[in-house]
Amino acid sequence: MSIEIRNVSKQFGNFHALRDVNLDIQSGELIALLGPSGCGKTTLLRIIAGLETPDRGSIHFSGEDTTDVHVRERGVGFVFQHYALFRHMTVFENVAFGLRVKPRGERPSEAQIRDKVMNLLKLVQLDWIAERFPSQLSGGQRQRIALARALAVEPKVLLLDEPFGALDAKVRKELRRWLRRLHDELHVTSIFVTHDQEEALEVADRVVVINQGRIEQQGTPQQVWDNPASPFVYGFLGDVNLFKGRANDGRVHLEGGTQLDIPDAQHADGAQAFAYVRPHDLEVERYSPGQAQDAEGRQRGMVVQLARSIVVGPVARLELLPESATESADNVAPEALIEAHISAQQFHTMGLREGETLVVTPRRAKVFLDEAAGI
Repeated sequence: MSIEIRNVSKQFGNFHALRDVNLDIQSGELIALLGPSGCGKTTLLRIIAGLETPDRGSIHFSGEDTTDVHVRERGVGFVFQHYALFRHMTVFENVAFGLRVKPRGERPSEAQIRDKVMNLLKLVQLDWIAERFPSQLSGGQRQRIALARALAVEPKVLLLDEPFGALDAKVRKELRRWLRRLHDELHVTSIFVTHDQEEALEVADRVVVINQGRIEQQGTPQQVWDNPASPFVYGFLGDVNLFKGRANDGRVHLEGGTQLDIPDAQHADGAQAFAYVRPHDLEVERYSPGQAQDAEGRQRGMVVQLARSIVVGPVARLELLPESATESADNVAPEALIEAHISAQQFHTMGLREGETLVVTPRRAKVFLDEAAGI
């Protein structure tokens, strides 16, 4: 089942939840709608489901206009954050519920229902708890039962709204992998809403980043990570350092004197520039006089002071103060801190100590100019 979303807008009072959204979802694709709270992603999911009606625009399922089709007629399955299981029913009865309430002419026989439910419970690897009640299950088990219940009615489209949001980090990671494997087996067109960047990048075939009711970017996880289309996407997908400056003749002169080459901006003349650098794209060295300059005497690195280090597992996270901020270190704004990531092995080999002076040099930066650069 393919889905075509055309010029969809939705307003609640003075709040614009969605603004002229266009999106094509291929049959069998697993799509993540990713964005911060209030960006419009859940509203879009509810409009696809038929739980909300757009003010403008249309929804098509495999070419047929379903904008005004009732939710019961759309053939969608739902999985919500808080499971929504019936507490007074066993696991078996919860999964069988959608089959039992079908119109008499469409309802399977009891033997068919039993076979189907047990096959689904085997699929989600929980056939051994068929007679238990939801209160006897862990959060991860409840969510898998909720998914089995959604699949029981053989939906054409599976919709998941923050499906793992109520679970702890370890269970979330396990269920992400499990959902990906399950989708590869079933190939049901699936859309899930999340504000968790790691979740979207790990699970989805395609990520749709939404901000203030508009689609900022869509693409494979690798595409949106490697080539963010806007400052918002860059800042939302993982940790990032922001440096401000001016662009001239193919170079950016950042605050503090560091210069970066940006060949795409050869004709920029004093334009305001915003350079985004991932923490792992900063090279860290000990400071020595002249080390921050290149062979032509231009400043290539930033002189910083190591304010704090956190070593967890294989990664050392360094919180660094720019040289200009060290005189008032007690009153430094959080956004002035520079974060760098190096391997724990490198950290221990270098024998770094808090308070010492270092040089950090961007290996890679994404630069946005002028009006395109506000977050």
